[in-house]
Amino acid sequence: MTTAIIVAGAKGHMGGTIRALVQSEPERYQLAGLVERKECLEDLSGAGCPVSADITTVLADAPGAVIVDFTSPSVSLCHARAAAESGHALVIGTTGFTVEQKEELEQMAYKAPIFWSSNMSVGVNVLLKILPELAGLLGESYDIEIVELHHGRKKDAPSGTALTLGECLAQARGWKLEDARCSSRDGIIGERPKAQIGVQAVRGGDVAGVHTVYFMGQGERIEICHHAHSRENFARGALRAADWLNGRKAGKLYGMSDIF
Repeated sequence: MTTAIIVAGAKGHMGGTIRALVQSEPERYQLAGLVERKECLEDLSGAGCPVSADITTVLADAPGAVIVDFTSPSVSLCHARAAAESGHALVIGTTGFTVEQKEELEQMAYKAPIFWSSNMSVGVNVLLKILPELAGLLGESYDIEIVELHHGRKKDAPSGTALTLGECLAQARGWKLEDARCSSRDGIIGERPKAQIGVQAVRGGDVAGVHTVYFMGQGERIEICHHAHSRENFARGALRAADWLNGRKAGKLYGMSDIF
């Protein structure tokens, strides 16, 4: 059985990658609709499916389809509200949500099946499983720092993935990331506090995504680095999530840990 997919942000870098993957696997997926800004709709003509700037129009023409959304926090929330009204399943890969926006997303998940992950990569989500154990084994004498590198067009910093990695490591230490995080160092800052996790952002070029976690002790350093070679890795993860979410019931904000 195929999974019907509605691509939100269909002209974006991630949206275009997802659309191409869906069309390349007709035995698994059906392109059921595209959502994009009005000024981009002409470029999507001839897609062979409903195309609109209004997601409710597309949802009405595609009952049972799963929305896949890599747009922006405000747009993703609008789509979540529409999904909550219609009952459509929604996979979100958008990052940069505020605490209040994330709370609203969690509320919408009680009305429709909604899946959100800051990173759809299998490798990154395996790291989220093993990093807390490593932090526990090394102990608090090892300082933790995270550096993330992305292309120059990325709008949010630090990346959602870096913050998620930081959250899992802070929890392993019994800290809250909002208290322990340091994302800026400049001038005479004094000695590094022990209860601190540095999360730094680097931007430039066309880098799909690199995240490095450092454990730094006396006389040695451990580096764990994840390289995303292309956006296709994230797109395949999103479609895997769409397959998994299809037919699920509302009741919680699902994530990659639910798939594993």
